[in-house]
Amino acid sequence: MIIERFSQTVINSGIFKLYIAIGFFATLIFFTINADLFTPTEMILGIILVTIILKGISNMMLSLIISLFSLDNKRNEFDFKYNEEKIQVMLNELAVQDVIETNKNLKKAN
Repeated sequence: MIIERFSQTVINSGIFKLYIAIGFFATLIFFTINADLFTPTEMILGIILVTIILKGISNMMLSLIISLFSLDNKRNEFDFKYNEEKIQVMLNELAVQDVIETNKNLKKAN
């Protein structure tokens, strides 16, 4: 569930779409500047192939990010929060017991 949410966040951030768009326009500019070296068919095929390759690379980058995503840090963070809550509850109970004993001692003294 954590990995799914993380991967959806990465996909929805648009970083990969931006990466592909930058690559597409860079290729388009490259072929436009070097138009005297390439035929229109070569330009179109080059732009299409570069875009497909960039899409494949972005998918590989996403899978690598997901495979290297460590759940140990999340587990440690969850354990810390759980233990912190338990300690806080115990401290609250101790404080309540302390107040009750103080009230009993005050009533005995009066």
